[in-house]
Amino acid sequence: MAERIALYPGTFDPITNGHIDIISRAAKLVDRLVVGVAVNIGKGPIFALDERVALVKAEVAPIAERQGIAVEVRPFSTLLIQFAREVGAKMIVRGLRAVSDFDYEFQMTGMNYRLDPEIETVFLMASERHQFISSRFVKDVALYGGDISSFVPAHTAAATIAKLKGHS
Repeated sequence: MAERIALYPGTFDPITNGHIDIISRAAKLVDRLVVGVAVNIGKGPIFALDERVALVKAEVAPIAERQGIAVEVRPFSTLLIQFAREVGAKMIVRGLRAVSDFDYEFQMTGMNYRLDPEIETVFLMASERHQFISSRFVKDVALYGGDISSFVPAHTAAATIAKLKGHS
């Protein structure tokens, strides 16, 4: 039987507990999970690509160990479908927080299907305690001195606060 490989893409600027939740749950469904860290300059990331990759690697290592599967973290700057093909993924995992996410994801899924109907998109609903968390909100809260410790892992919280202090 072929290895089931899934791709979970995102900007991860920074990686949140919601992302961690989706990664943990997706890891239970596949033999290998690739977390793709997108360049996505359009979102104006505070962390450089290599910093985001390093943070994601640090935060997902315990998941891979706990689940007993390979969780690989890789940067990408191509079309999502091209990257999925490159890593051998037949499934793209996307997290949904709210109805507003669905509209965008629905359109992207349709486009990706037209580009490669052999790659399926699977949606995982965010856990109730993570539905409101977004990287953008985490950065806003941190920028104004708010406590982000319940929204991101401790290592990522410290890195985010340090990065934002350097920008002010």
